[in-house]
Amino acid sequence: MAKPGLSAAAALPLLLLDAALSAPLNVTIRELEVNSAVVTWEILEGDPVIGFAITQQKKDVRMLRFIQEVNTTTRSCALWDLDEDTEYIVHVQSISMGGSSPPSQPVLFRTPKESEKMASKSPDEVTMEEVGQAAQLRAGELIIIVVVLVMWAGVIALFCRQYDIIKDNEPNNNKDKAKNSSECSTPEHPQGGLLRSNV
Repeated sequence: MAKPGLSAAAALPLLLLDAALSAPLNVTIRELEVNSAVVTWEILEGDPVIGFAITQQKKDVRMLRFIQEVNTTTRSCALWDLDEDTEYIVHVQSISMGGSSPPSQPVLFRTPKESEKMASKSPDEVTMEEVGQAAQLRAGELIIIVVVLVMWAGVIALFCRQYDIIKDNEPNNNKDKAKNSSECSTPEHPQGGLLRSNV
């Protein structure tokens, strides 16, 4: 939530400082986008940390956003609704049952312009998320291809079986027809058999 008119230094006394807690270390900005970023940090082992507080401020502007989370062991936080091409200053504090640590060293970062972000991503560049999506697509396509091939193999096998049955029956039918026609007709009497005379 934004608190107009407060600087980072003025906001820090709002939290009771715990002298036993160390300030977070290695505060870093990752996944920097035009309107968002992720801040990460580390804490000293053994510190009884139950949450964190982040102070986000535009450089040269007295407006402040204060984010506080408790009952969490996470070491990162998303910063959202940032302005493009703007410098921000971030401080992180650890929170314990007894209060808060001193603020971390300030981290200064600038969000990119929309045009810079689009230009920096070349057509050949592929992100890990796109690779994961492509792998899922390939797996799905592979399953569909295998199913279609199995179905075609089944259709072909069924056709071959039916064709063999038809082929096996066809010569018998032709032989039977030829045999029947030869028994029932002669060249002299194409319409019937031999005439028998009664003696």
